[in-house]
Amino acid sequence: MSRISLSNLLQMAQQGRWPYILTLAHVLLGALLVYISPRSNIAFLLLISSLGTLYVLKTDNRFKIVLGLFIALVVMPIVGVRNIFYLEIIFQISVFVALALGLNIVVGFAGLLNLGYVAFYAVGAYLWAFFGSQQYYVLPFAPGTQPTDLPFLLPGDAFYLFLLLAIIVAAITGILLGLPVLRLRGDYLAIVTLGFGEVIRQLANNLDKPLNFTNGPQGITPIQRPTLPQFAVDAFNKVFQDIVGRPVETATLYNVMFYLLALIVILVIIIVTIRLEDSKIGRAWTAIREDETAAVAMGVPLVRLKLTAFAVGASFAGVMGALMAASRTFVSPESFSFMQSIGVLSMVILGGVGSIPGVILGAATVTILNLQVLQGLSLYLSQLRQSDAVIPIINFAWRDLSTQLDPAKYQRLLFGIILIIMMIFRPAGIIPAQRRQRELASETSDDK
Repeated sequence: MSRISLSNLLQMAQQGRWPYILTLAHVLLGALLVYISPRSNIAFLLLISSLGTLYVLKTDNRFKIVLGLFIALVVMPIVGVRNIFYLEIIFQISVFVALALGLNIVVGFAGLLNLGYVAFYAVGAYLWAFFGSQQYYVLPFAPGTQPTDLPFLLPGDAFYLFLLLAIIVAAITGILLGLPVLRLRGDYLAIVTLGFGEVIRQLANNLDKPLNFTNGPQGITPIQRPTLPQFAVDAFNKVFQDIVGRPVETATLYNVMFYLLALIVILVIIIVTIRLEDSKIGRAWTAIREDETAAVAMGVPLVRLKLTAFAVGASFAGVMGALMAASRTFVSPESFSFMQSIGVLSMVILGGVGSIPGVILGAATVTILNLQVLQGLSLYLSQLRQSDAVIPIINFAWRDLSTQLDPAKYQRLLFGIILIIMMIFRPAGIIPAQRRQRELASETSDDK
């Protein structure tokens, strides 16, 4: 009876006006709770999950677009002003969504396993970090010159030009990587791309001698940010003076600006990815992924399309690297380790290889687990250790709990367990690609 009741409830939620009512209720409840209690992690998770409700429930496309824009352009900036940490989480989600979509082009569409993908992210970040800081002054000076006391050479608004340059330079880097690995497949391709990623990171780590291009392990700082348009600042402050009751600080305004820039970049990337998936190029990538030999026999230009996949995926990472460098005003080699590449790959696998909505969900889920859930649990346990609280039944004092049990220290273990569970129970991902679903269904029927 309980199963029937639950099934009836789910069917009712997809009929008539109920999807609209439930979606609006979810969005408004989440926004209201976050506004009332801006430091509540549960309220923020409720608000973020409303985007999933908007995607899952069957509503009109115009309704989805209007409500999605309302959440992105109105609710999220207000939430970010109330608690700046939430804007940081949303910005990080945007960065990793772009990286995951780019890697999905290479792995999901073309079937080329790339374990050094974060190298393209580093190329974009260091491009703006070098020209958007005083590091540029190392060129005319003698080795060992420290240019940090010199003025910036380029104006901050040159950053917008460097967003385009980051796309081009990262795409060229992707082609240069693709050229020597065209004949490699599977494990051999993964090993070579892994080596490429480590080469880029070691270059960033060691190019402080004889000329100090990257400042070595210390990283490059400060990096310029583009100027805030005065009319936008005045309008923003006027609106938030009425809503929040106080003017918005410059640091918060910059966070809102970079959130909006990341949102624009994500929308462009999603549109490009959708168009590519349904194009001749996308179908050719699918043919290469399924069987290279058959694809070549059918006239698919293997070399050109593999290089295209590397270039397109790299360009997504490059533009986000430049955006991240300007937002953080700091880059260092530690941000581009091998584990970052593995993290992005796990997002793609978790969401669903080849699935655009699945990859977006996978990136958002992993980022929220990292920054919100595990960090929040660790902070809560730290507060308990500083109190005199005791667990009643076993009479255990929280202050005696070892710091080695902090959930934030077990991120990789948790993600490993999640991936194992996914491979056992849902190997195609949370939102699998339609082609992958059909393949798994065919394999299951054959086994029977």
